Amino acid sequence: MHHPKFNDFPADFLWGAASAAYQVEGAWDADGKGPSVWDLFTKLPGKTFEGSNGDVAVDHYHRVEEDVALMAEMGLKAYRFSVSWPRIFPTGRGEVNEAGLAFYERLIDSLIAHGIEPVLTLYHWDLPQALQEEYGGWEDRRIIDDFERYCVTLYQRFAGKVKYWVSLNEQNYNLTNAYQLGTHPPAVQDRKRFFAANHIAFLANARVIKAFRQHVPGGLIGPSFAYSPAYPASCDPKDMLAFENAEEFTNLWWLDAYCFGRYPQAALAYLRENGEAPEILAGDLELLREGTPDYIGVNYYYTLTFTDNPIGGQTMQRINTTGQKGTTPSSGVPGLYKTTPNPHLETSNWDWAIDPTGMRIALRRLSSRYGLPLMITENGLGEFDKLTADGRVHDDYRIAYLRSHLKACQEALQDGAELLGYCAWSFTDILSWLNGYQKRYGFVYVERDEQGGSLRRIKKESFHWYKSVIASGGKTL
Repeated sequence: MHHPKFNDFPADFLWGAASAAYQVEGAWDADGKGPSVWDLFTKLPGKTFEGSNGDVAVDHYHRVEEDVALMAEMGLKAYRFSVSWPRIFPTGRGEVNEAGLAFYERLIDSLIAHGIEPVLTLYHWDLPQALQEEYGGWEDRRIIDDFERYCVTLYQRFAGKVKYWVSLNEQNYNLTNAYQLGTHPPAVQDRKRFFAANHIAFLANARVIKAFRQHVPGGLIGPSFAYSPAYPASCDPKDMLAFENAEEFTNLWWLDAYCFGRYPQAALAYLRENGEAPEILAGDLELLREGTPDYIGVNYYYTLTFTDNPIGGQTMQRINTTGQKGTTPSSGVPGLYKTTPNPHLETSNWDWAIDPTGMRIALRRLSSRYGLPLMITENGLGEFDKLTADGRVHDDYRIAYLRSHLKACQEALQDGAELLGYCAWSFTDILSWLNGYQKRYGFVYVERDEQGGSLRRIKKESFHWYKSVIASGGKTL
């Protein structure tokens, strides 16, 4: 669709930015916090870039007032953050760690005092290590009760202060890396275990959404999904079928389970044929249908292009974690699909396709299929930002990226999507899970590398640009 003109962004549009606990907080064992799976995994040789970890991260835990003051200076309308489960329950269950709750209450109160809407993510991958050791984490149904107990604790504490909640963040991306590629803890490569863990995570997600409606009247909750819309490499019917396979297995498997309480038919039939389908017990699908979301959080970074992959063909491969452009291999599932470069798109140094039109396509597909409000809960560009001799960071490339994607949001609004807000990834620079501190996303530069640093905060050019966009309600795009 080509529109002759565009309406303004809604007056109540949430112009925001985002982060995640492990990537920014540091203070990994402070004030009673227990270890998460990432606290141990990142200490294993060869798992992350130059052995980087989140022990200190960017020390948001001790600099929360400074960081919120910068958010207020920028004029943010929303800030999405996550709560660390082992900071609240050090062993995943048992006694509540009041110091952990007090930290998040201080953050939330500070945001509200500055007119910033808190968007609280319940789970952003930092599973308590104790639960992984006790029963295998997401591979055991016992986690459903433990996760609900943790979430209800947060509901009861923050129900009157937080309206927008995210249940699970990027379940698809996290568990793909954890159980297929072996690059996230527990570092398994087993497709049957992958689908089993996902099914249990779906049940946990539905359970905590059901509980949410009892404890947070008037609130909105939904998962954040890493949506990379699938494209066919050509109009060859083989590529079209590969595209259909990829969209079902890399996107709709999760989205349909969240929103419809069922799995895509062809994908489920294929898994049953190959002995990889999850065990679906009596009552499971009923629970999924009872725990559907109020909105969908969309984490959009890139699209993926797919071509035919015969039986015995290309297997799944690990992604580029070095920033050496052009080093990402083709990856796929034999008999279903494999990725191929899109010749029409530029890529980042991490080989992520830069495709703002893909964001518009993502929002249109989701809006048309599920009929739910949407929120961009992550979107941003990770690059090698450099601090110049005059103490500035000239990140015009990030401004161009964000501008084009915000314009795509405006186009999607014109197409009829209900878009609640846009949370850029990220507010400050962060620890990138596998890429260390070299891959920078923030509006605020944090002076540190894999060996450490002063942690000084420096506003990038993009900080001032986004500030002006927010002040204009998007009119300066």
